[in-house]
Amino acid sequence: MTGTWPKTALALPFIGMALVVCLDYFSTIEVTVEPALTAVPALAAIVSRRVWYPILTGFLAEIAAFGLAGYNHVLGESVHSATVFAVALVTAISWVSATLRVRQEQALADAQLVAEIARRVLLRSVPDRVGSVRAAVHYAAAAAHARIGGDLYEVVNTRHGVRAVVGDVRGKGLGAVETAAAVLGAFREAAHQEPALDKVAGWLAVSLDRSLHEHEHPGVEEEFVTLVLIGVAPDGSAEIVNCGHPAPLLLGGDGVVRTLELAETVPPLGVLDPDKVAPPVQRVPFAPGDRVLLFTDGVIEARDRAGQFYPLAERFPACATGGPVEVLHRLHADVVRHVGRQLGDDAAMLLLQYEPVTSGAPQQLPHQNGRLARQ
Repeated sequence: MTGTWPKTALALPFIGMALVVCLDYFSTIEVTVEPALTAVPALAAIVSRRVWYPILTGFLAEIAAFGLAGYNHVLGESVHSATVFAVALVTAISWVSATLRVRQEQALADAQLVAEIARRVLLRSVPDRVGSVRAAVHYAAAAAHARIGGDLYEVVNTRHGVRAVVGDVRGKGLGAVETAAAVLGAFREAAHQEPALDKVAGWLAVSLDRSLHEHEHPGVEEEFVTLVLIGVAPDGSAEIVNCGHPAPLLLGGDGVVRTLELAETVPPLGVLDPDKVAPPVQRVPFAPGDRVLLFTDGVIEARDRAGQFYPLAERFPACATGGPVEVLHRLHADVVRHVGRQLGDDAAMLLLQYEPVTSGAPQQLPHQNGRLARQ
């Protein structure tokens, strides 16, 4: 590929030049089409990323212009002089345009590389097996060239069981990324240290409040984070804490989807003072094969062209065949088909499938520092 054009497009300037020469040579009209050669270097700058290509085609266009002028006996006419000057000017402009485009593309590639590295540091990959669950995550940033946004997720195996978080930072840009980093860093520590899941939420609230005051940026006073925490013990007993986030969906072995709504709603973190954050804990028993889907509002608020939201609860069972990775890829493809274009918001999905480890299989147990050892 040459930019967004195939390599065969490189022949277009020469085809255009040949058409102009042939049209002028075989035309019986007493009017020269020599000025049309000015389009040749401009076309070269469009179809090629090579900065020398407009210069080459411009030079050949000048030769063609002199050839046509000699054939038509207009070497001393103003139309020939104007064509020569115009071809040279367009060639120079095309060279500058191609040079700037290459620099912009390189800067964009560098920015994408930095964003990808930051994403891998901030949003680490999720292994297929984490303790007693199989896990998978799918994240899609809304910006066309972005690799990271305000959505966050993490799954860790602790001495208290498997714990996971999915959240959404209000806002965009670097401020949202900084806030997401603060929340994730606090979760990775609190998940191992706090036995109670509601205390983990309180720990995150304290860290978020400190981060918002340390990183002053425009709109920081209006920033908050919605998130849902889930803990799954080896015996299948699960706990869920929700702070203003869309409720997870539980798909049982019978194919019925349950929305894990809390009886009491809790505002997002950052709305209340940290010492007032005391969310209720919902307890749910999991059976082997049960799947719980955590997601951000970028999924359920994805609209089609008629303005209809994506019906995630309805579509989840139809896409829930295969392993967690396949399920999430199928769901994401279904969301994109529903919208019919690029998603307008960041969208993250985390799927946990309860599959207890058999007694004969090695199990990963966390050390006190959070690292894993085999037993």
